[in-house]
Amino acid sequence: MSTGDVSGGASGAGEGGAHGQEIAELRARVAELERRGPRREHHRVRSTFAVVLVLLAALLTPLSAVAAWSSDLIGNTDRYVSTMKPLASDPDVQDAVAKRVTDAVMQHVDVQSLLESVAPADRPALTKAIGPLSGPITSGLTDFVHTVALRFVSSDAFATLWTELNRRAHAAVDKALTGSGGGAVKLTNDAVVIDLAPVIDQVKQSLVDQGLAIAAKIPQVHTNFTVMTSDSIGKAKKLYRLLQLVGFWLPVLTLLLAAGGVLLAVRRRRALVTAALLVAGGAAVLGIALWIFRAIYLDGLPAAVSQPAAGSVFDTLVRYLRTSVRLIITLGVIVALAAWLTGNGRAAKRVHAAWTGGIGAVRTATGAELGAVGAWVHRVKTWLNWTVVAVAAVVLLVWNYPTAVVTVWIAVLALLALAVVEFLDDDGTPHLIDAGGGPTAGPAAKSPA
Repeated sequence: MSTGDVSGGASGAGEGGAHGQEIAELRARVAELERRGPRREHHRVRSTFAVVLVLLAALLTPLSAVAAWSSDLIGNTDRYVSTMKPLASDPDVQDAVAKRVTDAVMQHVDVQSLLESVAPADRPALTKAIGPLSGPITSGLTDFVHTVALRFVSSDAFATLWTELNRRAHAAVDKALTGSGGGAVKLTNDAVVIDLAPVIDQVKQSLVDQGLAIAAKIPQVHTNFTVMTSDSIGKAKKLYRLLQLVGFWLPVLTLLLAAGGVLLAVRRRRALVTAALLVAGGAAVLGIALWIFRAIYLDGLPAAVSQPAAGSVFDTLVRYLRTSVRLIITLGVIVALAAWLTGNGRAAKRVHAAWTGGIGAVRTATGAELGAVGAWVHRVKTWLNWTVVAVAAVVLLVWNYPTAVVTVWIAVLALLALAVVEFLDDDGTPHLIDAGGGPTAGPAAKSPA
């Protein structure tokens, strides 16, 4: 056999071996893809369900906030009264109440008959109170009554009476929605009304004290303040019964759906960021809806209704709901930011490096000798960090109606606690300060260049 034949045979054998190796690698890749097929399909199903759960949580967020707010406000008399109490000192509400009382009094007063019944000895006091009798008597008397009524609604006595009237108003709503209640609250002409006679009696007494003795002869005036009409009672009953059922459980369900979507996702950290932002977006939609509904509500009021007062009442009623909206948005942004910063992204790693490096530099610069404490913190650092997060969550949950500011402060305090844990985390490795001012490990610093 010639040398060429031998070399050619060896070359052919080498090519055959290489070809066989390529086939083996190709078969291995095909086998790997076949094994991954069902797993990818499984991941696709998990991701689909995770997306559905997170979207449901985002969609239910506005409904959950409204359900919890309305159930608490309507079902709790003390909560309703405390919510409405600040309106007693609201200038727009005071002016509206004074005007309503003045109109009610003047509608039930025969000015001419009252003036004719005034004894000559009382005329000087009457003239002093409402001005000369030669002028427009009705106009002067109306202005005087309004002044006295406005002075009364600006007093502490009105604030006390306002609280009682709001308790009656809450009883009216409760009676309309549940069929219970009674007292001064009644259903008249298929509407829930409140008798404002106590306020008018106080104003009449003030008129007498101001020198208008004829006010004592004004008969007892009853004027009804309509709380709810019959057209809305039937719908509100059904809605209230639904809110009673879901007022507590709907927020819990929303939270469980969001948590389920995150746990079911393949990339949980990314899912947590997405879920937190979507829930915050759902709350933001509710905030925008409240703003739009307020404008529609005020535009639809009758001309006789004071829009400034109605706006103050609306803002007061939805105050805690708006607080909840701001809380959910703030909490969602904080959770999303925390989940992103603890991830493996390039920017997140830089932030984490700056965090640990900065605190480590402070620890090294202070020359703190932590000893056994630092070693123990180093061993249980993960548990300590999660404990800080758990305590912050518990404080937020037990706080009565936390605001966005409270939420931010809780997050700041939790961040300070995490910084303390990071500062105490020292495994005993000596550190030096390099020429650039950064911390360097002792052995590395001692090694020759």
